[in-house]
Amino acid sequence: MHHNKQIAIILSDTLQSTGLQSMLIDYFPPVEISHYPTFEALSTSGNDTFDYYFTNSTLFVLNADFFLPRRSKTMVLIDGTEGEGGLSTTNHITTKAPQEIIIEQLEQLFAGDSSCYPGENNKDLSIRETDVLQLIVKGSTNKEIADKLNISLNTVLTHRKNITTKLGIKTVSGLTFYAIMNGIISGDEIEL
Repeated sequence: MHHNKQIAIILSDTLQSTGLQSMLIDYFPPVEISHYPTFEALSTSGNDTFDYYFTNSTLFVLNADFFLPRRSKTMVLIDGTEGEGGLSTTNHITTKAPQEIIIEQLEQLFAGDSSCYPGENNKDLSIRETDVLQLIVKGSTNKEIADKLNISLNTVLTHRKNITTKLGIKTVSGLTFYAIMNGIISGDEIEL
């Protein structure tokens, strides 16, 4: 006997919620879906028995204390341009991707494919690269990073290049997700 997947969709966008719900019902039965237009609605429901959570990047970052312990069962919906080159370290759905790609991303989540967010990826970064990454996601400029770490501007640029090469992530938003998901920085250290 199959266990119904208990799914919470936390999205204010009704069209995204409805489309996601339809896709989950059509391609991944049996599912029981609860929709919450805000994170507060989920919190006040008192229901924390969900197998999976679907939300957007803003709600994820603002409520990182809730989602980080559940990151293996949380799927973040991102705009196609935001994720290009890389949120490979998070479970995500690229909302502007073709349906086949979205279905593959959902299959990875439901299959429990832990390669979607390897927690030890930051071992590839040196200690100094991790320091630079922390300052990047906090919004520091290259000059500010150089001053804070007592290194040259060229060294900062080299570290940035190495970080994006190692992680395959080119955007600051992608680096921010990586840093949060891998415990390099907490969600409340980020200015939105």
